[in-house]
Parts: sequence; C-alpha cells; structure tokens
Amino acid sequence: MKIAIMQPYFLPYIGYFQLLKAVDLFVVYDNIEYTKKGWINRNRFLQQGKDAYFTIPLQKDADHLHVVQRKVATGFNPDKLLNPIKNAYKKAPFFVEGYGVIQEAVKWEERNLFEFIHRSIGLAANRLRIDTPVVVSSSLPIDHSLRAQEKVLAICDHLRASIYYNPIGGMDLYSKEQFSRQGVALSFLRSRSIEYAQFCTPFVPWLSIVDVMMFNDPARISKMLEHYEVV
Repeated sequence: MKIAIMQPYFLPYIGYFQLLKAVDLFVVYDNIEYTKKGWINRNRFLQQGKDAYFTIPLQKDADHLHVVQRKVATGFNPDKLLNPIKNAYKKAPFFVEGYGVIQEAVKWEERNLFEFIHRSIGLAANRLRIDTPVVVSSSLPIDHSLRAQEKVLAICDHLRASIYYNPIGGMDLYSKEQFSRQGVALSFLRSRSIEYAQFCTPFVPWLSIVDVMMFNDPARISKMLEHYEVV
C-alpha cells in the first residue's frame, strides 16, 4: 500500500493534490505544532497579474500548540477574505466552480483550525474528483511523542505501508536506507512544470489550487494531477 503524510494546508497548490491522488491512503497531521510563515492557514492567489496572499486569521495563543489546538479568530469576517478573490477572478472562465469551492470552505462556521482546514482539503478534492481515503494522524495508535522520520516510520509500520511518498522538498529529511530496513520503499514526488492561461498576463506558478480551478475545466485538471515524476 502506498501512503503519504502531510501537514494540513489551507487550499494548497496542485502538488499537494497530486500527492493525495497518487497514494492509496493519505494521512494528515492534526497533532503537529503550528508553524508561522508556513502554508497552514494561508496561500496565494492571482491579483492584477501578481501573487497575493489570503490568510485565515487566528486567535492569539501559545506558539507551541498543535494545529488541532488552534482556533480561527472570533472576529474573522469571511467576506474580507473572499471579496478580493472574487474581484480578482470574476472574469475567469471557470469562476463559478472555483469560487464556489473557496466560498464554501471560508464561510463554514467551525472555529477549530484543523477541522476548518481539513474540510477545505476535502472540498477541493471532491471538485478534483480525488477519492483517496484521508486519515487523521491522532486517530492512529502509535507513539505520538515520536518526531520527524521516526514518527513517519511508526505510521508506515502501523498501516503496513509498502511505499511512502513524500514531496521532493523532503529529500534531505529522510533516509531511503532507514525506510528500506523497515520494508518500506521511500519515493519522492516531483511536480513537473504546469502552465495555463491566466488572463493575458505572464504566468504565475504554484498558486493555490483555487487558481487552477478558476482557469481550467475538470478534464484538464485531471491531466495536471498526473503531471509529475517519482524519484
């Protein structure tokens, strides 16, 4: 069985969904420390030909808390996030479909950060016709005090994984020899270059999956989801 394990990211770029589709089972961390300046509660969209950020604001809390322990800010106004995206993409060919996904995600009243993000990933996956089962890490009976590679190996062992997929950016984090000793083949997924028309401006790559959905129909997106190599 092929598995992947990832942090929860809010409407991430297409490489995240390539990984989700490539495996038999996808594990998403909820009991992992929230990190600032990452992609957990923010991503990028196209605004006037350049990349701009949209962010889910959080309640102030201790930095060491896990994602599942963090909360969306009580004063969060969904329209404040949605209106710039609506204005930026309202003339995109598949605006209705793309905007529908982010609107449904952002307008949800849940304030637990993990649940908020977890649902957004599911909404996008449904739109992309990806049906890979997703498991929440804390539901697995492993030693959750383990960290980094040792935690990944424990999850692989419990799930009896034969292949573990990781994004290419993690090549320096894991040892193929260590995985092999546990009977798991370690592979890395590298997204190939993906480009499509974004109005009449120079292409801005690797934006949120929302951007992909705004400019492409489901058939073309399906081909993009296969546009990667495994090393």
